[in-house]
Amino acid sequence: MKKIVMPIFLGLAFAGAALAKDPRVEKATNVLNEIMSSPDHGIPHDLMDKAVCVGIVPSEIKVALGVGADFGHGVMVCRRHGDSPWGAPSEFTMGGGSFGFQIGGEGTDVVFLVMNEDGARKFVSDHVKLGGDASIAAGPVGRTGQAATDAELHAEILSYSRTRGLFAGVSLAGAVVKQDHGANRRLYGRDISSKEILFGGIPIPPEARPLHAALEHYSPRGGTRYSASLVQ
Repeated sequence: MKKIVMPIFLGLAFAGAALAKDPRVEKATNVLNEIMSSPDHGIPHDLMDKAVCVGIVPSEIKVALGVGADFGHGVMVCRRHGDSPWGAPSEFTMGGGSFGFQIGGEGTDVVFLVMNEDGARKFVSDHVKLGGDASIAAGPVGRTGQAATDAELHAEILSYSRTRGLFAGVSLAGAVVKQDHGANRRLYGRDISSKEILFGGIPIPPEARPLHAALEHYSPRGGTRYSASLVQ
């Protein structure tokens, strides 16, 4: 009997470990592929090429933080040095007041582009309020970003949402972003800061290789080189 029970027990243990694996990076990859495969209604490719970082908050069940609060878990990836190939992902949480939709809520995906070094620098702080600490605007949708307004073109972050198949630029002003140190610890197997992940040349973990490949496919070149102070 012991010879039968032990393999079953080990099998259940391994199955439980597999089920416990954080699926955020995989979900983020799926969201990116689905949005970028619709060029007429997706993120303009020229704006994607200008971005130094991309953040994705896949849809998930809403978690109440308080009256009117929304909550989501996301993944951010930056170009190495701001203008080189895409690097390793860092995980974060996003919450805030009611925006007329659920941030990372059931059926809603959120995507944002960080357009410059200042936006990237602010994003990796432990607590950043969008629209306050970092300027943010609803991003234009379509084949190109030529129709973008001056406000959009000068914003540090451009944001989008997709709800029930409808993709559009949306303001996330008032949302609060916090680094998810626990999720990064699970992904990398050690305590590691978001700045080290996004700006320090950390190797891409196996779980993130499909996301890296997707970003390289849709925007292999672009961004703006960071100053030396950001990557030190």
